[in-house]
Amino acid sequence: MNKQQSIKRDQYYTKDHEWIDFKGKVAYIGICKFKLTGFKQIQEIKFNEIGGIKKQGEVIATIKYNDYQIDVHMPVDGEVIQVNEKLVSESPNMLLDCAEGSGWVALIIPLLPLERKDLLLPKQYHTKW
Repeated sequence: MNKQQSIKRDQYYTKDHEWIDFKGKVAYIGICKFKLTGFKQIQEIKFNEIGGIKKQGEVIATIKYNDYQIDVHMPVDGEVIQVNEKLVSESPNMLLDCAEGSGWVALIIPLLPLERKDLLLPKQYHTKW
């Protein structure tokens, strides 16, 4: 068993339809398919400045389709260390197919990696939506 397989899924959701999957000292973040309701395709993903500490709720990216525009928010305080380049250069529409899996938006270092304040467990999120 390699190190990646030994880390269990530690995924949570926000009330604004973002998700975060904690992986030890880092976490992948993305948006839920529900937030993309009305999108037939993704025409543009624009990331805000990477680096530095971002506060929970701060906009890190904007996704556009025709007149639709949604913001992607930081689910926790932390630093964006990498964006999913496939979304920008190859296949932005992968968010429509696998928003809560390989369609991650950014890799972050949470300021408090054990903090789960204002996050919903999968069961809580899926019950609401």
